[in-house]
Amino acid sequence: MEFKEAVKIALQSLWANKLRSALTLLGVVIGVAAVIAVVTFVNGINGYVAERVFRLGTDVFIVFKVSPAVTNVDHFLEGEKRKDLTLEDYEAVLEACKHCLYVGASLRNLNGHVKFGEQSIADTWVQGLTPSMGPIFDVDLESGRLFNQTDIDSRGPVAVVGADIVENLLPDRDPIGKEIRVDGWVYQVIGVGAKKGKTLGQSLDNYVMIPITAYLKQYGTHDNSIRISGKAAGVGASLEAAMDEARSILRARRHDLPGSPDSFDIETNASLLGIWSSLSGTFFVAMIGIAAISLVVGGIVIMNIMLVSVTERTREVGIRKAVGARRSDVLLQFLIESATMALVGGALGVLFGIGVAKGITAVIGMPSAIKLWAVAAGLIVSASVGVFFGVYPARRAARLDPIAALRFEM
Repeated sequence: MEFKEAVKIALQSLWANKLRSALTLLGVVIGVAAVIAVVTFVNGINGYVAERVFRLGTDVFIVFKVSPAVTNVDHFLEGEKRKDLTLEDYEAVLEACKHCLYVGASLRNLNGHVKFGEQSIADTWVQGLTPSMGPIFDVDLESGRLFNQTDIDSRGPVAVVGADIVENLLPDRDPIGKEIRVDGWVYQVIGVGAKKGKTLGQSLDNYVMIPITAYLKQYGTHDNSIRISGKAAGVGASLEAAMDEARSILRARRHDLPGSPDSFDIETNASLLGIWSSLSGTFFVAMIGIAAISLVVGGIVIMNIMLVSVTERTREVGIRKAVGARRSDVLLQFLIESATMALVGGALGVLFGIGVAKGITAVIGMPSAIKLWAVAAGLIVSASVGVFFGVYPARRAARLDPIAALRFEM
């Protein structure tokens, strides 16, 4: 039997028993859809993390009181007992780091409340920054300017706001020069950040950036450990030299004993991305395991239906053998049919998985990225499931005795 004819027979069988075929392929559809959706989300979030969350470049390091990427509970609890990093620590690193192009400091409050007139917006990300954080964070402005050293020295009540602040509080007017209230304190808008959009249902434009000295004046120093960021003159040796300089001055200022661990955490873009990749990889493997169970169940259902099909077509097999069909011909026919069934389920699963991923992206903004290798892998795996679980029914059909098959009656 020709390959095309076997595929045609398989598709005709699927179409003739639509409900049975749909129920048969359900497990494969769900399994492949889960794989495609997970791969799409993992790749999308990895890309988002690399490009936007840790959009610092390979020549940037950050010093934390305790790293947000810590996964060890004991280390986290120990880190919480450390002394806060202060503005004086930042100034010491700024002076001592000869291999740094820029050194900056930052603070943040995720629950700010901003008001203009009678309009207000909540859950605003209030950031206290030094001017040098602009080139380190690659801050893009739509209009106006970022604050300067004069604003820092005078604790100037000036602010750079995100697009959400403008759209909700200052629509249809020039925001530059307007006065807003941030948690009750008055700030003059001197700049507007470029629009970034949203992800995971969370806006990236609901923020206010103010001078770090104004931030400390308003919110105080209690439980306000700053983050010190440095941008090296280059990668590799230059980055290591810059980190070593920052580490040496901070250890001396914080009286860390020789041979003892640092009383702070220092991370690079690469180390933060490595930790994230490890976490996302664990999630990916877990979800693939769950999807594999669904595929196995789908394969068992396909094998069961193929056994039913062999019983229903016993006389057909007998006639084919009587007119000269070999065992290998019958075996190949049923293998192609089971693989075709699974491949159709895989194709539907790919479409369903992509549809679900893009639908969730449209609703809550979760990043997603379709990879062709994932689509190809989904189709190959589904076809392989069909072949694997179709071997037993196909061998059973191939071993039928033609005389007994011709006498068989349903």
